[in-house]
Amino acid sequence: MRKFYTLLSREVSSYFYSPIAYIVLVFFLFVSGADFYFQISFMNQRPIQYSVQEAFFNSVFFWFAFVLIFPLITMRLFAEEFKLGTIEPLMTAPVRDWQVVLAKFFGALVFYLVLWVPTILYFLIFQYITGQTAAGSAGAYWGSYLMLLLLGMFYISIGCFASVLTRNQIIAAVISFCAITMHFFSGLITFILTEVSSTTRQLLGYFSALEQMGTLSRGEIDTRPIVLYLSLTIVMLGLTYQAFQSRKWRL
Repeated sequence: MRKFYTLLSREVSSYFYSPIAYIVLVFFLFVSGADFYFQISFMNQRPIQYSVQEAFFNSVFFWFAFVLIFPLITMRLFAEEFKLGTIEPLMTAPVRDWQVVLAKFFGALVFYLVLWVPTILYFLIFQYITGQTAAGSAGAYWGSYLMLLLLGMFYISIGCFASVLTRNQIIAAVISFCAITMHFFSGLITFILTEVSSTTRQLLGYFSALEQMGTLSRGEIDTRPIVLYLSLTIVMLGLTYQAFQSRKWRL
């Protein structure tokens, strides 16, 4: 396991030495900060029935930045290694293929979690200035960030799979962006098509990130998205492992 932790440390540190990582960080903080400001400004103009925390986690600006960051985070994971030829020393190192896949996955996940740490300050500053809580309960915070973790794990696993398929980072980013966007907007079909059976609507709602976030951001913890996204993440990592082994034997 020591070799795995060494490999994981290498992956995590590679993010913080990469200029792209800081560009992503600045972009995400700018968009999320602007979203929080606009939500507060909008809520000051009229009475509302939802909390600041619910408004923040269910806005268009929030989801725009959210979907866009994953291709930028994951496009270099395997594609850059194949392009530069640094994958060959990694394959001959005394580490197993599944350790390489998990190290890259968790390295990207650590950076993804770092992106969200400053957003906690938004709610603390709001509470300090106004003297009011930004959410109805502590469970609303736990639910929202739990959903972010689950979606983040799934989307990062998609990015890992896209990156292992090609040595071109742009192609990897496009593949992961298309796959993530298709999953995300599949939940909006029920809002677009009015003549949909209740069974179909319920099935699409089960895969809808918007509906799941709306539920969890109110503090209503539902185990179904937990099982769903953990299962999908494992499946995607399994596919990444198989694709990595296939490319390994072709080199």
